[in-house]
Amino acid sequence: MEADQVYFELETHTRDFFAGHEVADFIWPLGPTQKMWPRFRVLCVSPGPKSNLWVYVSLGAWEINRAKGSSLEFMIFAAEESPRHIELLAMTAHYHFNHNLGLGHTFPIGEPWLEGSNCNHLLVSLPYPFGPALEVCEVDGEHIHLCWLLPITLAERDFKTQYGLEALEELFDTRKLEYWSVGRASVV
Repeated sequence: MEADQVYFELETHTRDFFAGHEVADFIWPLGPTQKMWPRFRVLCVSPGPKSNLWVYVSLGAWEINRAKGSSLEFMIFAAEESPRHIELLAMTAHYHFNHNLGLGHTFPIGEPWLEGSNCNHLLVSLPYPFGPALEVCEVDGEHIHLCWLLPITLAERDFKTQYGLEALEELFDTRKLEYWSVGRASVV
């Protein structure tokens, strides 16, 4: 896969999926991510016909652990626009470099997701709100998976560790998780 082609396909995939939404392009200049992967950036998708949420999508994480078979990009869904989401995607890309993230993994972010939030961990998940049409971008016969970074609480992370990912996801469904709500209470 030619890198230029992959970036083009990923951006086209995202823009096509969110047709009718405004899409802006950002970089996070602080920290090591931009220095290590100078092409890394984030697409910010404004609310529109597919979703009333802001959607932030990384472009460049696929290159980080590609040799380990981990062609992933990451997304955050939020009720409010914030540069914090761009920062979190850059932080996740760097964490991915050191820990080779995959579906079901959780990791601490060291502080609340957003001010006033009880969520201080991220869960790497399938993008359930949008389904497989957004999740998989095919480029030259290879798949790049767009994974959802779902903000969760420490108690939810501990529950997943003890009972498994499926049990946590069932709990989220049962309790009708408002994943976009900054001040949401833990479901555990």
